[in-house]
Amino acid sequence: MNAYIFPGQGAQFSGMGLDLYENSTLAQELFEKANDILGFSITDIMFEGSAYDLKQTNVTQPAIFLHSVILAKTLGDSFKPDMVAGHSLGEFSALVANGSLNFKDGLKLVSQRAQAMQKACEIKPSTMAAVLGLEDAIVEKICASTEGIVVAANYNCPGQLVISGEVEAINKACETLKEEGARRALVLPVGGAFHSPLMEPAREELAAAIESTTLSKPNCPIYQNVTANAVTDESEIKANLISQLTAPVRWTQSVQQMLADGATHFTEVGPGKVLQGLVKKINREVQTASATFEIE
Repeated sequence: MNAYIFPGQGAQFSGMGLDLYENSTLAQELFEKANDILGFSITDIMFEGSAYDLKQTNVTQPAIFLHSVILAKTLGDSFKPDMVAGHSLGEFSALVANGSLNFKDGLKLVSQRAQAMQKACEIKPSTMAAVLGLEDAIVEKICASTEGIVVAANYNCPGQLVISGEVEAINKACETLKEEGARRALVLPVGGAFHSPLMEPAREELAAAIESTTLSKPNCPIYQNVTANAVTDESEIKANLISQLTAPVRWTQSVQQMLADGATHFTEVGPGKVLQGLVKKINREVQTASATFEIE
């Protein structure tokens, strides 16, 4: 069974999507449509912008979404997912790919999500840290016993967990984690505490937008970050999307469930190969690949 997976923030690079734009009429049309929907030329930033330009949250999230979704659409008949999943932001790309969300609504939601997250980041100094080489249960226990807000945010693969919270609490937790034997506890260069209670203002803001968006019946299940289970019910998909901003990304558990449900091949759709690396760390035997489009 073919599983298609969609990356999240951090996979962006200067020049992303230019090959699609130059070699596919469909891609060109969709990129131009995106510029109209967003009200600014995101293609200029994607194709020619600096790494700094691409790091701005209001650009990063739509840019990665567009690269993934447009690449999926250029695959034509060869794009036949039996199941899909996306890491954080990638969940929106996955929902367009499986027919739940249309292109315009997906892009609008991603843009609103980016802006809402940016606003939430400005309320309180917060950050995230990558913890390597400790069992999840130990990391969770240390987060729970650290003063202030600090929680497990991204279960990326066994032995790699990202924590999220207030700057002071993160720094304290990192010290304790190293004492407990973590190979690394490294504060990440991010602007806020994604997938933590500090994203509550963003969750509230995005909830209204998600509630008012029409979803269609998906053509295959999506394994959502919040539950790591296969979902096909539209109202359940919406509820999980709303919870996603303040809940952890259960990527390890999602991939394990997809494998248990018969996934034999994982194809990453979008910039980079980060998710393929994580999948291989979860199961060495499984086949992985990057999606590639045919030049017209």
